[in-house]
Amino acid sequence: MDYLPVKAIVGLGNPGDRYADTRHNAGFWFVDELARRHGGSFAYHKRFDAEVCRVRVDGGELWLVKPHSYMNRSGGPVRAFMDYYRLKPGEMLVAHDELDHPPGTVRLKEGGGHGGHNGLRDVSRHIGPEYPRLRIGVGHPGHRDEVTDYVLRRAPVGEERPIRDAVDQAVDVMPTLLEKGVQQAMNRLHTKPADESAKRPAGGGSGAGKGAGKGAGKAGGKGGGDERPD
Repeated sequence: MDYLPVKAIVGLGNPGDRYADTRHNAGFWFVDELARRHGGSFAYHKRFDAEVCRVRVDGGELWLVKPHSYMNRSGGPVRAFMDYYRLKPGEMLVAHDELDHPPGTVRLKEGGGHGGHNGLRDVSRHIGPEYPRLRIGVGHPGHRDEVTDYVLRRAPVGEERPIRDAVDQAVDVMPTLLEKGVQQAMNRLHTKPADESAKRPAGGGSGAGKGAGKGAGKAGGKGGGDERPD
């Protein structure tokens, strides 16, 4: 599968103060840190139902996108942005929280399935699965029935610090990714073997219950219909 140079990075998460520091917002943390380091500022665009920011990284232009839909409806804003700027799926890196990796681990991946993550599921439904991903480990609660509450809560300090450190590590390799591509960035980022001590779900399947929402934290929220925070 061939991937094109990355021109945009989408962070998956949920807008509003209620969700700002939850594990499920790791994708937002990533693009926020990229914007901070490179002097960018997000602004909401109704056309996409997303916050958008444009930065320059080592001389190259990069778009940063934060969908404002519920997590399980992230694909609509991503598709709208992609179509407007005539991008291809392979030119968009999607950053998200990952249950299958422990806090402190971050991995790049070229395409694949959604692994039960409702944000990825909806993005893939709208643009197909052939886009690179940045998987930010948040660990697993130990049982699939606990996943929704787990990702919608803030991690204790001992877990949040490694997650944010991993975000910083990923930001550090973005110039490599933009200049040399996903594979070279993988080689730099994946310098340590994944910690296999991460908890796995009991009863099989790591992804059940992944995905979280937006609404709360914005006055009134969107709510209703089949948009939900799980």
